[in-house]
Amino acid sequence: MKTLTALFATAALALSANVALAKDVQPDEVVKLVNAKSIKSLDELKAAAIAKHPGATVTDSELEDEYGRYIYKVELRDAQNVEWDVDLDAKTGEVLKDAQDT
Repeated sequence: MKTLTALFATAALALSANVALAKDVQPDEVVKLVNAKSIKSLDELKAAAIAKHPGATVTDSELEDEYGRYIYKVELRDAQNVEWDVDLDAKTGEVLKDAQDT
């Protein structure tokens, strides 16, 4: 039982450490980053994500700071009702991830 408890404690610590390394960027900070040209506008980034799946609609999006790199995460639903996760480098617009949500 001690081994199982230790395993759960280790898993919880690893999960919380991972969460701490990626933090949501607040709306007022987003405005500052766009104005300083540190990241592309959120409209440009959404358009780039939708371009990967024409006709899809955005169901959720967020800007995260991961290890000092801004990542814009977009969840899409296409015309066939398939959900997609598209991650973009918020500075360059480069698509980092384009995967069907499972």
